[in-house]
Amino acid sequence: MLGGMLQNVAVAVVDGVHPFELGVLCEVFGLDRSDEGLPVYDFAVVSAEGADVATHAGFSLRVAEDLDRLEEADLVAVPAGDDFSDREFPRPLLAALNRAVDRGATVLSVCSGVFVLGAAGLLDGRRCAAHWRHAATLARRYPEAVVEPDVLYVDDAGVTTSAGTAAGIDACLHLVRREQGSAVANGIARRMVVPPHREGGQAQFVDRPLPRAKSDPVSGVLAWMERHLDREVTVEELAARAHMSPRTFARRFQQETGTTPYRWLLGQRVLLARELLEGTDETIDAVAGRAGFGNAATLRHHFGRWTGTTPQSYRRAFRGEGRRS
Repeated sequence: MLGGMLQNVAVAVVDGVHPFELGVLCEVFGLDRSDEGLPVYDFAVVSAEGADVATHAGFSLRVAEDLDRLEEADLVAVPAGDDFSDREFPRPLLAALNRAVDRGATVLSVCSGVFVLGAAGLLDGRRCAAHWRHAATLARRYPEAVVEPDVLYVDDAGVTTSAGTAAGIDACLHLVRREQGSAVANGIARRMVVPPHREGGQAQFVDRPLPRAKSDPVSGVLAWMERHLDREVTVEELAARAHMSPRTFARRFQQETGTTPYRWLLGQRVLLARELLEGTDETIDAVAGRAGFGNAATLRHHFGRWTGTTPQSYRRAFRGEGRRS
């Protein structure tokens, strides 16, 4: 029995679909990883425009399923495609997306697939993510949408939107984590050889003139921080480890991660707390200590702000889900 409400996954494609973004969805949800105790999703690719779907890469896909398959899906995903910012989409697809949200399913877009959700009216009044190259166009075309161009993904009231290709992986793993817990999301990420969670936003990917050197001192400090989440540290201490002034270190850290040292550390501590709540029987006080929060009250405060629930409620919801197939 799967945990949460994520078992049946359908991906809707139209002409011009980008194979890589489609492949992201197939990789996360379409592979059988039951040999490692991970869920097997009821997965299908469906076409909104007939059995033969053209890709932007010069080859076509033969798709057996039609839009009827969307009516039973827990998650309906729409990958990116060519010219999505200025084309019309099949009305039956837009109607099906609205029905999915109305009945409590989640709708997910990868990169420019967000324009399909906009055409369906699903962005009106919602926060949404977009690739930094598409954000201004999306905001102009759908003025009722609250476009956040600096984030990797947004989950807002049944509609999840992601920025570029890798951010699509982040959004998929977020949905797995939300419904089935960190252990399942981490297991899938490990098989894919990708980070289970990335902190920060698109600022780290926009107009970056030079690649980061392997000996970048900020990378070394990040690795040290990951190993010492239970330690109280200051920016001054971290800067000293990087052999920088605090001001220079804070600026470089923001460039590398898209966030501040304090917020990055909080996010990693919350992630560790989630894993401990799921995978151990330790008390809330013990989890707070190991995750670097010091005491249960501080853990409850930050955990609630990041996840919208309490540590106790989270443990009840996800305890042991990662060990089920």
